[in-house]
Amino acid sequence: MRGYLKEPFWQAVLVLLVSYALLEWGITYIPPLLGFSSAPVPQSVVVQFMLTIALGVLLWVSEKEERWGAFKRPIREVMVLPERRKSRAALLILLPALVGFITYDMVRPTAAAPAGIRAVHPAPPTTIDFQGEMLRIDGAENPLRQEGRIEEAYEIGYDIYYRDCMPCHGDYLAGDGPLAEALSPRPLPLRGTGTISELTESYVFWRIAKGGPGLPREGQPWNSAMPAWEDFLTEEEIWAVTLFLYEQAGISPRTWEEF
Repeated sequence: MRGYLKEPFWQAVLVLLVSYALLEWGITYIPPLLGFSSAPVPQSVVVQFMLTIALGVLLWVSEKEERWGAFKRPIREVMVLPERRKSRAALLILLPALVGFITYDMVRPTAAAPAGIRAVHPAPPTTIDFQGEMLRIDGAENPLRQEGRIEEAYEIGYDIYYRDCMPCHGDYLAGDGPLAEALSPRPLPLRGTGTISELTESYVFWRIAKGGPGLPREGQPWNSAMPAWEDFLTEEEIWAVTLFLYEQAGISPRTWEEF
């Protein structure tokens, strides 16, 4: 082992491995052991630092001709010598697999909790683009209530909720549906204090219509599994399920006069 560590190639590999371990895990887990707070390092920062460290290592190994030749020696031996045929075959398999794994790990969706503070109820926009039309959210009231169609809307909302929403939000609107355990973060409960009772119906309409993909910056970076229901429901159906939620929870929506 000591003989390997005298070689510039393996010294460079060791520096890169130790640097990556410190950036990926050390900064996150070591400070709490010492009584200090910490936060995960964003992957983009890890990549930037690793590129900088790799450039520094390259400059170091190429500083002197003798060191540069010693650094290239193990690479040349694996690529040229007949007795290293098995090593070459292993590299032809392992290197593409490693590149594929790193690529997948960088692009795969994650449900990790954010390092910073996330707004559970971010501020709504004034208007939204709903199925190609501009709808005003600021000051909007549920048109089905204004038209006195509460019973009809309740029945429509009932059907939609138990068809599309109950698997995640639960039969009792408590965020405990059969699929809730598979989601991170779990669906929010829709009844009780501090839930939709603090929101206007137009706010709830906006969140149902846009779903997780429509979360503004302050509501991220947690992934929300809720789809954008404007792709599946009409405007009236979303207003109907919004009305159903309040009626089923036995609470009144917050009015704009209360702001």
